[in-house]
Amino acid sequence: MTMSTTRAPTGLKCPGKRLWASVVAEFELAEHEAAQLAEACFIRDRIDQLRRQVVIDGLMIGSSQGVRLHPAVPEVRAQQLALARILATLGVPPLAEDSLPASRGVRGVYSLRSAS
Repeated sequence: MTMSTTRAPTGLKCPGKRLWASVVAEFELAEHEAAQLAEACFIRDRIDQLRRQVVIDGLMIGSSQGVRLHPAVPEVRAQQLALARILATLGVPPLAEDSLPASRGVRGVYSLRSAS
């Protein structure tokens, strides 16, 4: 079963909307894949939000234990891994701005839409 809707989920910010649009423009998604893509888009937004917070606060922050790495830095790394895994499961490439590890995933029975 393929999903005909290409409307982005409610609540996505610009980075998530860009990811959604880039994927639905190239792939026909089944309902379960659209749900995975939605989660990937929300993760993409979260990564952007965390990166912005590091820019505001700085890479190193003071704490009761002294100066340490901003806690958002390892969280960005964890979110990037989650995003890369979901995109690999879907078999779609990440956006260039995400700097994710290369995916060796395969789309399986789903294929690129033909250009008409």
